[in-house]
Amino acid sequence: MTEPTPSDNDLHQQRMQALQEEMHAKIRSAREKRGLTLVHTGNGKGKTTAAFGMVARSLAHGKRVLVVQFIKSSNDAVANLLKSPLLEWHHFGEGFTWDTQNREADIACCRAGWDVALKGLSDRNLSLLVLDELNVVLDFNYLPLDEVLAGFRARAPQLHVVVTGRNAKPELVEYADLVTEMREIKHPFSKGVQAQRGIEF
Repeated sequence: MTEPTPSDNDLHQQRMQALQEEMHAKIRSAREKRGLTLVHTGNGKGKTTAAFGMVARSLAHGKRVLVVQFIKSSNDAVANLLKSPLLEWHHFGEGFTWDTQNREADIACCRAGWDVALKGLSDRNLSLLVLDELNVVLDFNYLPLDEVLAGFRARAPQLHVVVTGRNAKPELVEYADLVTEMREIKHPFSKGVQAQRGIEF
């Protein structure tokens, strides 16, 4: 008499039970709780959008949030949508660097933004600090990488920091706790499709 063959459902249940045991073991072993450094980089869309999703989530949990946008001009639509007494939002930029064409002015703007970020880094009542397009600032050498990393290391211990932008420096990637790379596979702009409100900005 042959043994009955396990059904697909039985096999699935066995796999899920093994996975459940593995995940519960990982959850039990995760003891540390501290502020994280998260980097969203890559040439694909979604880096800033993902960071703003974290802003919305933090606000929903009653946490204080500071957003400092570098390079870009104002993103008032998102700031207005997320309007909250727990949210502080600043932008330091006049738009794409190929439009401003003024390195000294861009550097001065980034320095002013970093001064605001430094205050946030030392704020023990702040939960989340988003430094939008800081990777671009560092890639263009508008701020010294060593100074930025020193600011991160000296920050309030509970503070989560999110850095967005293309071309994240290897040293920042090494320092960060979580790094996500958005990779472009297709983009409508390459076929002549305009940037559209609500999708691109």
